[in-house]
Amino acid sequence: MAMDFDSMLQKIKDRQWALADIDWDAPGAELIEPELHAKLKPFISDLMWIENVGARGFAAMAKKAPDATLKSIYEHFHAEEQKHANAELALMRRWGMLDDDEIPSPNVNVQLVINWLDRYSDGLSLSFLGTVIPMLEVALDGALIKFITDEVKDPVAQEVFKRINSDESRHLAVDFEVMDMLGHASLRRRTIDFVGGWAQPSLLIGLLTYLPLLNKMRDNIVAMGVDEQRLYSAMKRYRSVGRRSEYTRRLPMFRFVATHGALVTNRDNVAYHAVADSLVTVTNWIPVSLVRRTPTWSRELTYEPTA
Repeated sequence: MAMDFDSMLQKIKDRQWALADIDWDAPGAELIEPELHAKLKPFISDLMWIENVGARGFAAMAKKAPDATLKSIYEHFHAEEQKHANAELALMRRWGMLDDDEIPSPNVNVQLVINWLDRYSDGLSLSFLGTVIPMLEVALDGALIKFITDEVKDPVAQEVFKRINSDESRHLAVDFEVMDMLGHASLRRRTIDFVGGWAQPSLLIGLLTYLPLLNKMRDNIVAMGVDEQRLYSAMKRYRSVGRRSEYTRRLPMFRFVATHGALVTNRDNVAYHAVADSLVTVTNWIPVSLVRRTPTWSRELTYEPTA
């Protein structure tokens, strides 16, 4: 049964929350063990910036939405992703990880994706954005956020990520519904969209930034002492849920992203991981100063208890 986007939009509006709703000074910050505390700053920093990647993706998708209701939904998702980033920044501030008004920097792989999105995402079709962003959302929701809720005992963090997880579940529900909707297009339309998209050199550049990102996320999870299978299980969800719809299966970009996800989750595919891990190694050698650029759409980052 097709989703009622009007009802979903109303649900999204009814379930809005603000940083001001949370008692950031409540006890519990001391419950984080020193060893975990030392590892959390780079982990949460990357998580915060990946939220911004999602925000930029939804902003671009709003411009491609076929009707006013879906446009409004994407605009709300854009604002929610920025709110999630701000909440994670506030947690870092609560835990004493930031100096004064410091905004931590993303790792090079995340920064490269941010730079690419900032420059090219508005020129991508909804079928491209609408199939790639859900994969990042699945990984974010099913692996990174799940790890935080399992390992961090601070009750304020538990409350924050419970709210974030609730938002993300609605994002994913809409994501998969939109993929199903896009799959109703004619074969000719789907083919033109797919071939025309890959004819753009910018998309090949984007691929080179996307390939190492997921492997870098895996490395970050392993560095936190987490089994990488947690990330792989989350990524497999993208393929399994998407394949339930015959229309989603018709989308060439869904098949491409799902196939790539299968490569990432298959550790026995030595050839693929040799290439992807090599790209991670190469990007690790890039001085952050050469690629660091704070995009205009992230200037609203703040730990202050705003909406």
